[in-house]
Amino acid sequence: MTVRFASFVFGLALIASGVDPFAEVSGAEPPALVLTSSRITIAGTSNIHAYSATTTAARLVRSQVAAPSGPSFWDVAVAPGALEVFELTVPAATLASGKDGLDKNMHKALKVADHPDITFRVVASRVGTVPGALAVDGRLSIAGVERDVTLAITPRREGSTLTLTGQVDLMMTDFGITPPKAMLGMLKTDPKVTLTFEAVLTSPLT
Repeated sequence: MTVRFASFVFGLALIASGVDPFAEVSGAEPPALVLTSSRITIAGTSNIHAYSATTTAARLVRSQVAAPSGPSFWDVAVAPGALEVFELTVPAATLASGKDGLDKNMHKALKVADHPDITFRVVASRVGTVPGALAVDGRLSIAGVERDVTLAITPRREGSTLTLTGQVDLMMTDFGITPPKAMLGMLKTDPKVTLTFEAVLTSPLT
């Protein structure tokens, strides 16, 4: 009996006994963090009125925290430097203001056809200027352009979950975005926008 045929027979035997030979090996480490909900808003002004667009479609791509499993996990996880890996992705086309015309111009400015995702990757975290807050340095990519940003983040523990809130001011032009215009150029948007966010996290390590 050849090795290949023997392996095939062994695999059939496992399936017959109810064991999936292709299943992941048990005991693998669970993800450090799980994103249970999120809300991200971009707000700005124009020469006619203020506007905002919101999405709840963020996705946590990767995470790694230097914290032990168990009851003390969150206490250590929110310490400066504990968040070793954290990468968040937002489908840009899910940002919606409730106004079709504004959304169309915004998605065009964000170049969603060529660059569908807005991403944020944590580089480092440190003590913030406000008591209890963190200053999180990261790389933010919008419309295919990546820039260094620092987010002021406030963590709030609520039972088994951790809620992170914060905001950062951005310039559209820093990301190669031309501020949208409408009404034959009569409506002009300011290049400065404010990004605010709320993310609720849980962890199987707690």
